[in-house]
Amino acid sequence: EGDLQQKCPFCRQRLPNDDEEADLNTMKRVEANDPVATYEMGIKHYIDGDYASAFNYFKDAVELGDVESHYTMSHMYREGLGVEKDKKKKIY
Repeated sequence: EGDLQQKCPFCRQRLPNDDEEADLNTMKRVEANDPVATYEMGIKHYIDGDYASAFNYFKDAVELGDVESHYTMSHMYREGLGVEKDKKKKIY
């Protein structure tokens, strides 16, 4: 009968079967300037301990208007994660 596969709300494609496919889909969204996907990639790198790359993704997401990235960048400035500690910029 009907095909009730779940679909991605962004691209309307079926949901990925594994993490590798999910990462590829997220990167497509990043390339399309999706601020949420850019933030998600930043979180992925942050969790992996790659703070410099995470910071760059968060910076891009901020430029695209993502509020959560503002907060995360302020935390990174406060703790010196991926950037030099900066008390003035921690209020990013």
